Amino acid sequence: MTTSFPVTTGQRFRHASALAGSLALALSLAFAGPLRAADDPVLAKVNGAEIKKSDVTMAEEELGPSLAQMDPATKDENVLSFLIDMKIVAKAAEDKKVADSDEFKKRMAFARNRLLMDSLLANEGKAATSPEAMKKVYEEASKQITGEQEVRARHILVETEDEAKAVKAELDKGADFAELAKKKSKDPGSADGGDLGFFTKEQMVPEFSAVAFALEPGKISDPVKSQFGWHVIKVEEKRNRKAPDFEQVKPQIEQYVTRKAQADYVAKLRADAKVERMDQADASKDAKPADAAKPADAKPADSKMAPPAKK
Repeated sequence: MTTSFPVTTGQRFRHASALAGSLALALSLAFAGPLRAADDPVLAKVNGAEIKKSDVTMAEEELGPSLAQMDPATKDENVLSFLIDMKIVAKAAEDKKVADSDEFKKRMAFARNRLLMDSLLANEGKAATSPEAMKKVYEEASKQITGEQEVRARHILVETEDEAKAVKAELDKGADFAELAKKKSKDPGSADGGDLGFFTKEQMVPEFSAVAFALEPGKISDPVKSQFGWHVIKVEEKRNRKAPDFEQVKPQIEQYVTRKAQADYVAKLRADAKVERMDQADASKDAKPADAAKPADAKPADSKMAPPAKK
């Protein structure tokens, strides 16, 4: 959903479906744990039914991106207004016996199962993200990084070989590389004098990397052709790559450890479960259990903790 959080009653009801109805909200609140009354004040009553601060907090978590651009006061007011509308409409739905329909019962069962799954996996992920576990992942990834060579280079990117040769000729006569990049290069980074920062071989196209890593610092290449055009490259510096600080990559590590723990847990439960696939009744009898669908492998967004690839 790309629209902002609703300010009209009709729009609020579309968000109700995202919450899987008032039942989903009630179920999710059940996992939040007990709160003292002082910590969970009543913010409103609808026909005698209480709406507490914890209800607002849970609704904010469910609605997520719809609230991102709002200031706290506006957000709280909109969420509370949404919950008031939800209580009113839910009561009207009860009066009309909506909950007795087969369709509602199916959706309620699905919402309950989804919330149970999400809550249990959230607990498993949280339990796995101990400081020791995250440090271990960091240290293993750091070993793969340390010692890998990286280069800092500038380049000037033009359309044709003749243009590249003309650029090289100007540089051979003493033109400043950074200034010439600002004037001649079509690369978006030309405003920075063509500076690409540090990169490893895998982060550039092969033709570019082969030349950049062969050059000595301070040297300028002959024209090099790649899928992007013609490059003239100047190597500024070479060094052995160092791992980033733990705090710098802690969010990515936490995400990786969480997802891996969840995937491993689901895989274990699935291995112990009796799963019958009626849609595969005609499959080959030689098929092995391992051929069945498995949870997606949990991998960090960037297992080497490298910066984004450059062109």
